[in-house]
Amino acid sequence: MSHVTTHVLDTALGRPATGVPVRLERRAAGGAEATPGHASWETVAQSSTNEDGRVPDFGPEQLSADTYRVVFDTAHYFDRTGQQGFYPEATIAFHLTDEDAHYHIPLLLSPFAFSTYRGS
Repeated sequence: MSHVTTHVLDTALGRPATGVPVRLERRAAGGAEATPGHASWETVAQSSTNEDGRVPDFGPEQLSADTYRVVFDTAHYFDRTGQQGFYPEATIAFHLTDEDAHYHIPLLLSPFAFSTYRGS
């Protein structure tokens, strides 16, 4: 199983959000910032949500402790489902501190809001 997984639910339609392009990114080496507050990121993995709105095989089985983020291409999803969305992407940054733990990053999505929580 991947060290990081995700799940997207479309709360407006009441069903899994299928076909959402998703990227897992890691803060660039050294966490160097080009300008204050703007870090550089490198892609670790890319995928799209399956019919259940999940990405079960998302990146490597093991990642080192660092800062990561999951970027959801919500514009693509909303266009494909005929919805007018306000947020073209949702970005969830998190600290991976326990290299032995599984990290599940779920996204609850609607055209004008999104939320997340630490999943299991």
